[in-house]
Amino acid sequence: MKTVELRKKTKEELENMLLKQRNDLRVIRFSGLAHNKNVKETNAIKKDIARILTVLKEK
Repeated sequence: MKTVELRKKTKEELENMLLKQRNDLRVIRFSGLAHNKNVKETNAIKKDIARILTVLKEK
């Protein structure tokens, strides 16, 4: 998700997205799939989490 799109969302929406992304990352890590094909997906989720946290700190 792009930072421009994240800045348009409310604080509550961002917090909900953050919880969902963290949960998705947890599921991937503990399912054992992180060592297979999902390395790119794991990295993308981490970057999305970082973007959301950055936008939340701006607000």
